[in-house]
Amino acid sequence: MGKGGESIPDEEWERFLREAEAGTEDAPEEPSARARMVAGRLREGTARPEPWRSHQPARRRGGKGWYAIGLLVAVAVLVVALAPGRVAGWFGGGGGESTPLAVESDRPDQPPPAEAAAQPPTVEEPFRGSPAARWGDGTAGIGVPEARATGWMSKGQVAQAVEKTRDFLAASSLDPGVLRGERPKKAIALINPHQQDVQDYLATAFRAPSRENDPLLLFSRFENTKVRLVGDVVKTRGRITYREGERGAVEVTTDVTYVYPSVRAAAGSDEVARTIVRREVVMSWDDPAKIVIDPGTFSLVSYKVDTTNGGCDTFTGYLTPEFGAERATSSPGDGPEVDPYDRSTSMEARMREADGAGCGTATRS
Repeated sequence: MGKGGESIPDEEWERFLREAEAGTEDAPEEPSARARMVAGRLREGTARPEPWRSHQPARRRGGKGWYAIGLLVAVAVLVVALAPGRVAGWFGGGGGESTPLAVESDRPDQPPPAEAAAQPPTVEEPFRGSPAARWGDGTAGIGVPEARATGWMSKGQVAQAVEKTRDFLAASSLDPGVLRGERPKKAIALINPHQQDVQDYLATAFRAPSRENDPLLLFSRFENTKVRLVGDVVKTRGRITYREGERGAVEVTTDVTYVYPSVRAAAGSDEVARTIVRREVVMSWDDPAKIVIDPGTFSLVSYKVDTTNGGCDTFTGYLTPEFGAERATSSPGDGPEVDPYDRSTSMEARMREADGAGCGTATRS
């Protein structure tokens, strides 16, 4: 891309790739990622802590509107890539009668206040009684920073990279087809195909999901034979930030909380359960003169996810919300209590708190 946001000429991209193939002294390097690592997991279950690699059926606590929280953590440290783009707004509409909050521009210093008399959600008002009622709809709830020249990129290029980052968030966590369980082809197409370990993860995650290879680390998916989403609005709150990374790259960090209301798939079901997913995804947009990439793709640096009422210690590849009947017969989690709407705690701190713990309990839904 040139100054002012114009695209980088195709011949320039082709030159970079030709030099890499020819093995010239200054040729771009093939991305080689270090091994991905599962850092910890907050699970629910019995009243005693268990080693983090143990497995047991997911359970939830009921009785007072509390949900157990399942916490998946994965960190992938990789190399980098870059591409321009534009944002796609996929969701509109309301979801609450309260005055909407301004988009988040920095980490808040405290959690949102509790509702004085929280009302249960309904099909007509699926976000009632939740802080999410005042959040934005879809990508409108994701704060975007002002662009400035950073690293190897001009101001216009940074603006396009940030917008393309929001494209990925929309394609991975908001796309209606993906939420119904379809493969997130548009999102995957934005990931650098030369990151072989990431491509291996993506291939395995959808074929044989497991703790280490779970598609929910990056994507939100529900099994449409069991649950269906209420309406076409997903509430979001979060922000995108960026800085100069290694070798002049522009490293973009996304920290977004998504709220998904659902009912059972059976006809006539009207009990609404909310699944709350907070993801931190870090991606790097690199100088194509230094890294072998495909134009229009980025490389992943790291990803973490914290899930409430989406399944704990279950690796089906789908978010699995539970409803009142299941929660009423569940035991409380043995992990820490967590407010899923609290964005004042960084994901890094949340991961440290949960490391080695069992499934915790969410203080609200």
